[in-house]
Amino acid sequence: MTTILEFALLIPVLLVSMMAHEVAHGFVAYRLGDPTAKDHGRLTLNPIRHLDPLGTLMFVITYLSGRFIFGWAKPVPVNPYYFRNHQKGMMVVSIAGPFTNFTIAVGIALLLNFVVPESAFLDSFALRDGVIGFQFAPFFAGVLWLAYQVNVVLGLFNLVPIPPLDGSRVLGGLLPPDLYYRWAGLDRYGILFILILFFLVPGFFFGLLSGAFEFVSGILLPRYF
Repeated sequence: MTTILEFALLIPVLLVSMMAHEVAHGFVAYRLGDPTAKDHGRLTLNPIRHLDPLGTLMFVITYLSGRFIFGWAKPVPVNPYYFRNHQKGMMVVSIAGPFTNFTIAVGIALLLNFVVPESAFLDSFALRDGVIGFQFAPFFAGVLWLAYQVNVVLGLFNLVPIPPLDGSRVLGGLLPPDLYYRWAGLDRYGILFILILFFLVPGFFFGLLSGAFEFVSGILLPRYF
């Protein structure tokens, strides 16, 4: 029952986190002169417009599996030909999404560090494992912890430098122009790269993600890491 209630309260967090990530991309692109996202109605704060069925399902699967909670939203359309510098423009637009998730994570970390009692945070794990009965403070701390995890992992996952993730475009912004266009052409094979990460080298991928998560959390949540 606690897990069902926890997930029900986590759903709005997931929707807002995904929506914020994609709207950040679209808004920065718009400010740089690209109206594509706006013309497609993707600068809206309505999270339903940003849902991707497979990405949403991945959130559910990873939550139930007990691993890191992550997934993705429907990518915002961006036309780099509106930018003065296609390469640098795409790099700036791509950074905006992960930056937004890290900003949300910092806000949640401030609550966990300075508002939520340490005992409530530690008890939240016992509550989730069924060691203790329902208590509001640990339950609230547990939801905050999952919300923090979602946003940090969204930021980290999207910064992985493989197409079509944001990290590939950040890396592309640092490449020589002739190499950049060949690198950008790999986007068409993006789903293949993602499947390789998830199904062929899951131990390596989740190990890398776990290490990065602990590094970031050591900075943002020094009371617990």
